[in-house]
Amino acid sequence: MAALVGAGARVGMNYLKHYGRQALSGRADSDALQERNASEVFRAFSELKGGPLKLAQMLSIDQSLLPPAYAKQFARAQYSTPPLSYPLVVRTFRREFGKDPRDIFDTFEPQAAHAASIGQVHRATVRGRAFAVKVQYPGVAESLRSDLGVVKPIALQILGLRERDVAAYFKEVEARLLEETDYEKELHSAMELSSACAHLPYIRFPEYHPEFSSRRVITMDWMDGEPFDVFADGTASQDHRNRIGQALWDFYAYQIHNLRHFHADPHPGNFLINGDHLCVLDFGCTKTIGPDFYSKQFAFLDPTLETNPARLAAAMESMDILLPSDTPAQRNHLTELCKKSLELLALPFRMGHFDFDNPAFMKSIYELGEENQKNGTLRGIRGKRGSADTIYLNRTFFGLYSLLARLRSCIKTPLPEGLTFK
Repeated sequence: MAALVGAGARVGMNYLKHYGRQALSGRADSDALQERNASEVFRAFSELKGGPLKLAQMLSIDQSLLPPAYAKQFARAQYSTPPLSYPLVVRTFRREFGKDPRDIFDTFEPQAAHAASIGQVHRATVRGRAFAVKVQYPGVAESLRSDLGVVKPIALQILGLRERDVAAYFKEVEARLLEETDYEKELHSAMELSSACAHLPYIRFPEYHPEFSSRRVITMDWMDGEPFDVFADGTASQDHRNRIGQALWDFYAYQIHNLRHFHADPHPGNFLINGDHLCVLDFGCTKTIGPDFYSKQFAFLDPTLETNPARLAAAMESMDILLPSDTPAQRNHLTELCKKSLELLALPFRMGHFDFDNPAFMKSIYELGEENQKNGTLRGIRGKRGSADTIYLNRTFFGLYSLLARLRSCIKTPLPEGLTFK
């Protein structure tokens, strides 16, 4: 709290200086003000790590959500943040293994190669084989609970929500974030999903090493490649972009529709491009969905729903989007909103072949989100709506769409095999 207040004070001082210069000279550089403020906010988040830095990472997925200066700063959360000091890394190893890292590895670089929200990665070797060793920041699990405790009342007030209506959603977010601090669970998920997806073309995974891993340390093979955003913003050919985009789509489609257990953190920092291959680096955030939720959720891909009000209403009722207590006006409002959303968000599946190079598609998604945020009628509709399982599934699809738009890929997007509509 003190760190955030301090950052707010520095931002306020920047505004005072800005308007002071404007009053004296009649002009001031607004872009420079935004850059200074974004830098102050990101510096505070970087020092706090944990929840605040994870928030910056999540927000950076959508480049149009934030002012350009903030988007640029927050994107650093995916790759480069201030690292933990080496003595604290040694302390973690002693607590987890009873040894210093250099007693376990032949070499262990004290300077972190990458630092992110939950932990940082060090390069190490054993008999010439290179490893990426991810070490968790001390106290992150405990701080995440307090971070959410601070954020929750603020979010409820800003969004105009009642705690009892969204308690299940906060519980779901807390559960997923805390799972990211359990490297033993991440190791299990990484080995399970990478093995199950190994047959997919143009996808690579590192090999994981349980003998060098624990609850707060996870070790995998070192993988070389080009950062996702550098590749996406570079000069790759359209064929190359399509190949990587197809690999990304197939990776998520197979997990969601076949495994029902999927990587739920699709941001650029979790991927590298190595030649024609997409390398998946991190399985800290995963989500499992049951068959009942799956059948109800993906029933919304049925193309007849928008023209059959009774079937659409039944699908919405099955997911508790429509409640028995709703008035006819509220039902009509929610139904029309659902139809509009389906027409847009299900479009890639309905077409079977989709060009994510069309900026109008993502622009329409952003505009729909802004329209919903400003919708006073929608905010006035009370009650617990939908399943908490939708949070990370929707986040995954939004992240996937955003990455494919960043790649400007044109890919095949068929309906899942075996999905039938009754």
